[in-house]
Amino acid sequence: MSAANPVRGGALALLIGCFVLSALIRMAVVGPAVAEQLNATGAASADLAGCAPASDAVLAALKERGEALDAREAAMIERIALLELAEAEFTKKEAALIEAEERLAATVALADGAAERDLSQLTTIYENVKPKRAAGIFESMEPSFATGILSRMAPTAAAEILAAMDAEKAYAISVLMAARNMNAGGTAPAQ
Repeated sequence: MSAANPVRGGALALLIGCFVLSALIRMAVVGPAVAEQLNATGAASADLAGCAPASDAVLAALKERGEALDAREAAMIERIALLELAEAEFTKKEAALIEAEERLAATVALADGAAERDLSQLTTIYENVKPKRAAGIFESMEPSFATGILSRMAPTAAAEILAAMDAEKAYAISVLMAARNMNAGGTAPAQ
């Protein structure tokens, strides 16, 4: 429900009130003049007496309608107040969620930074290990992990380690390294 509905309901009630007021003013101003004119022409005053009950019924119906509109307007005002409370609660929870996302992003960035430092340190360590000893260690590693470390190493150190490794393991790691480069650069190696 939009915020314009209570305004329309209030405007409708105001419009009805204006019509009722206009009718009452006309009855108060024009009614006696008509009554005098009818009396002056000799018309029966019984005709005017018959109008009074009809006008009372119209006024009662208008009053009842006005009360119904007032009740409806009060209900709409109450609903608007509830919607405003719900909106305030939503805004509060949205702010808490944004704050939690920011804290999570900071934690992830911290963890990523720590992981990056660890990998850089590990890469430096393996670059300084003798190639034959490092080759034995890399052969026992999961190929994708070994690929990650070797691809971070200086090309000369990585080449010495790959040369000292078992040919099949070195080939598997080389294929994984080429696949990573293909995915990153979007080009396929020449066949």
